[in-house]
Amino acid sequence: MELRERILKEADDQFCKFGIKRITMDDIARELGISKKTIYLHFKDKNELVHVLIQEMLEMNMKMMDANAAKTTNAVEEVFVVVTHLQEMLSKTNPMIFYDLHKYHPQSWSLFKEFRFSYMKDCLLRNIESGKKDGYYRSEINDEMIALMRLEQVDMIFNQVVFPGNKFSMLEVMKELTDHYLYGLCTLKGHKLINKYKHITEE
Repeated sequence: MELRERILKEADDQFCKFGIKRITMDDIARELGISKKTIYLHFKDKNELVHVLIQEMLEMNMKMMDANAAKTTNAVEEVFVVVTHLQEMLSKTNPMIFYDLHKYHPQSWSLFKEFRFSYMKDCLLRNIESGKKDGYYRSEINDEMIALMRLEQVDMIFNQVVFPGNKFSMLEVMKELTDHYLYGLCTLKGHKLINKYKHITEE
């Protein structure tokens, strides 16, 4: 592994465990057994390091979501597969990373916002259109309004004011909001699929 990739991996590991603000370039250098000056040969400062990490994370998520769309058989299944992936990612992530990103790294946070309101919105609209076409989603819903609502739900998952981490886990919040989203969106035909994927036996 190239040194640049090793630096990125170590930074990612530490940020996910402890949040961004708490970790210094000295901490990363110490764990890698290199000098801080060596890190600065590859990254101008911590802000650039964070920016590159966010770019790579978003690119990875785009590939994942494209792959899920290609391999799933219906819109409801796609939502469950995407949520499962996000739950796996969040289970290894300190919630403070999103607060730190928003407060201390606004340029990197803007990448995150742009990803949500461009790529993610397009994915949601495509999913909604597919679900309506197959009869799993209600035909009368306003596609764009529902997509924007879902984006706000995703934003709420990371909101430590609305859902403080000492009271709610991000995984729990994601599950409840996703259930709320899908059950409100689906037809009776879609509800049967939800129950199938949640292993709920219908009476």
